[in-house]
Amino acid sequence: MDVFFSASISILFHGLAFAMVLYIISVGLSVTMGLMGFANLAHGVFAMAGGYLTTTAMNTYGVPFGFALVFAAVAVALLSVVLERFLYARLYGAGELEQVLFTIGLIFMAVAVVRYIWGPLPQRMLLPAALSGQIDFGFRSFPTYRTFLIAISLVLIVVLWLGIERTNFGAQVRAAVDNRRMAESLGINTGRLFTLTFALGSGLAALGGGLGADILAIHPAYAFEYLVYFLMVVAVGGLGSIRGPFVAAVLLGVSDTAFKYLVPEVGAFVIYIAVIGLLLWRPAGLFGRA
Repeated sequence: MDVFFSASISILFHGLAFAMVLYIISVGLSVTMGLMGFANLAHGVFAMAGGYLTTTAMNTYGVPFGFALVFAAVAVALLSVVLERFLYARLYGAGELEQVLFTIGLIFMAVAVVRYIWGPLPQRMLLPAALSGQIDFGFRSFPTYRTFLIAISLVLIVVLWLGIERTNFGAQVRAAVDNRRMAESLGINTGRLFTLTFALGSGLAALGGGLGADILAIHPAYAFEYLVYFLMVVAVGGLGSIRGPFVAAVLLGVSDTAFKYLVPEVGAFVIYIAVIGLLLWRPAGLFGRA
């Protein structure tokens, strides 16, 4: 019984840490896809960029961890504004095939750029001393960094929820997601709203990429390797939802960790079968609208 309890706690803890990273990266994709109706498969590029900028700022220039995260998030958000205005906006009225081909092309370009600048090897996350080692909770110890990751992610989730549910900007986003034409008729500048929302989602992805660099290793194939996880969170949670991706990320993160721990031979495949079954049952996701 003690072994079972210890294994269960370990699975829940590490699965929750994984889930928090998935949520922070994926929630922006859920909102932007629900708002813009744009099949942005290059969302992982922003997370990858955030991871590279964070690790480079820390490892090469000695920037403190917190400042490196903020720098990466802001830099990627500003870059995303340029991309959205000059590239993405041109394809808002295009079909899904054109959007998919465009964003896949962006991934290939990003892979080539980071491979040229940083090389083919993964970037190592050099954690600050305060976040290294273990923290004792009395009944057992947990890695300090992952404990911090869960705590800071929960704070970010609360701030994001309040920002979407309790502010005028959030009300405009929700209105545009529900009915874009009606929102425009009420005087909401959806073009500016698209840009701000895209920047917010991209900045969150960069923040998640930096925070989660110890879990999702930063390397040139990052945007391809983890793309399926981000899309699963969005598909299972439902487009345009804040709550849906959180529930989906927790379910996927804990389940994926559990299956890989309990049945390592086939654990990596079980989660895909579960997602297929769930989407056959609810094609719009858990909190999406049919």
